[in-house]
Amino acid sequence: MGKIEILVICRHEGILQTVVRLINNNPEWNATGVVTDDEALNTFSMLPFKLVLLGSGIEKESEDRLCAAFKAHNPEIIIVEHYGGGSGLLGAEIYQALGPTWL
Repeated sequence: MGKIEILVICRHEGILQTVVRLINNNPEWNATGVVTDDEALNTFSMLPFKLVLLGSGIEKESEDRLCAAFKAHNPEIIIVEHYGGGSGLLGAEIYQALGPTWL
């Protein structure tokens, strides 16, 4: 089985780089990070993402628009909100979102 593709959207570049690095420490996951809505939409259409991780700073209007577009493109996409808390919490959120078959 290949790596699980995860799209990370975060408005703060430094935090984005940290989150992507933490996710990519897991050999089963591959994170791609973006800052803007346009980057998110373009990137989402290019790779078979299983999960989208929404970081802090995303305005409600943008979040609603992005989630609707992601679901229209892939109704099975998993969308998780992550607002910090360290690598342990991040990993737990991803595992929980992926479900028991990934534990």
